Amino acid sequence: MFSATQLSSLWLVHNIALVVFSVLFTCLLIRAIYNLFLSPLCAIPGPWYYAVSDFWLTTHVLRLHQCKTIHDLFETYGPVVRVGPNKVVFCDISTSRNVYSVHKFDKSTYYKSVITNDNDHAMTTLDHESHAIRRKSYAPHYTHASVSKFQPEINEYTFATINTLEGLSGKTPVECLALFRHLMADVMVSSSFGYRLGAVGKWAMDVEDPLSTAIGDFPKRGILRSAVPTWAWDLVCRIPNNRWRQMCDSDKILAEFVSTRVYEMRAQINAGKCGDSEKPSLLQRLMRFQYSPTQPMPDHDIISEAIGHMMAGTDTSSITISYLLWELSRRPDIMKKLQAELDEAMTDCKTLPDVTILHQLPYLSAFMKEGLRLYGAAPSLLERVVPASTSKNGGSDEIFDLMGYALPPGTVVATQAWSMHRDPTVFPSPETFLPERWLESSTSSEALATMSTYMMPFGAGSRVCGGQNLAQLMLKSGIAALVRNFDIVAPAETTERSMEIKDSFVIFPSSMECKLLFVPRQV
Repeated sequence: MFSATQLSSLWLVHNIALVVFSVLFTCLLIRAIYNLFLSPLCAIPGPWYYAVSDFWLTTHVLRLHQCKTIHDLFETYGPVVRVGPNKVVFCDISTSRNVYSVHKFDKSTYYKSVITNDNDHAMTTLDHESHAIRRKSYAPHYTHASVSKFQPEINEYTFATINTLEGLSGKTPVECLALFRHLMADVMVSSSFGYRLGAVGKWAMDVEDPLSTAIGDFPKRGILRSAVPTWAWDLVCRIPNNRWRQMCDSDKILAEFVSTRVYEMRAQINAGKCGDSEKPSLLQRLMRFQYSPTQPMPDHDIISEAIGHMMAGTDTSSITISYLLWELSRRPDIMKKLQAELDEAMTDCKTLPDVTILHQLPYLSAFMKEGLRLYGAAPSLLERVVPASTSKNGGSDEIFDLMGYALPPGTVVATQAWSMHRDPTVFPSPETFLPERWLESSTSSEALATMSTYMMPFGAGSRVCGGQNLAQLMLKSGIAALVRNFDIVAPAETTERSMEIKDSFVIFPSSMECKLLFVPRQV
């Protein structure tokens, strides 16, 4: 039995708990009522429960199908949809220009989830002005002229991969995501640091390359980090499982590798062994860059920037090329057309033609455009924040008009390539892989121009991917060499279901693998 004093104490605790619960419930109810009926965004269409809380969209992020969910919302509610208390998504080309190119809105804090080495790089720099300074440090490295100088390295690593696949004689399925991550890592590390990683060779010997593994792990780490609070992330990283800890430590693995390259380069510079080069690496350019006449780019910024480029250029390209090859495995008609064009352009199947010739091959170019339309590796929301002013004279508290809806400063707005690339009024039969839609012989010049304006596989506006020229060359070279030398066949375990697209900013197959057979051609 409880004494009178104990009963009194229990009664007091009960009353306090009831009051606290009532206050919390009242606050949540008031907040929900405000979001639904009083918010400046309340007139924007969308499911009512999305307007109440970010929880519903977060569940789709964690279930790895945010892109498809957003696309379904556009089909149900129209080109403007409210998907959170303070978030609005749109699917409209003129609005896209305004947000990403004309007004150049700053990024949202979502991008901080892929911060590297506890420091910003170009992708995670939120404001436009700071990003513009960062961009100057690496932009010269990715011009067409600069990128073309790395074609010998691209060819070398590509044909090392070809030779490895020939040794399998088309009898053993190859897990493409891993193989091509190793290939792209070799190319990116070579162009970024002038360093021979030998990742493809390690893959051929069934030896793990920790750097390639870390690059593959980093996007998974990013989505977990963005979806859970900091304290929960710290707990998650302490789970006593070696593979799990390796994934959580992927950022550290990348940082250690790049830091070593920076210190090696610094030592060469101090020793006078690193003069001007006709083909400078990205690292050399970053180490020469000055924020101002008296402020060189510090090492911690150099390291973060180099990690960001290596990570972004490797994983995305390996994903896209894997999906393109899978598409060929189920479309022999397309594969035969590609092979016919490449057989004529590549009289020697072991030598890629010059980059200018590759870019002039019409069917290869059409195939790549269609591939980037459906299988661009990063088709997710590109979040931006409505600023305090969008006027030319800098007036304050101006309301931004988004297709007739007034959005106050601080509103997060975004579109996604997934939906822009699947607009049926621009791309008839949008889910059909159809390279012919990009050929001048099949499509009017007006339609081609319209399709091109809707394409955004590398982002949009002033924050478009700086490395897209290198990515395009790596993808086109890889496809040309592989299709010229092999027939691509899908084994029984690779199906529509296993290749169903999941997304966590970047896409990947639901099975987390893409197994294909590479059967040497008899040409």
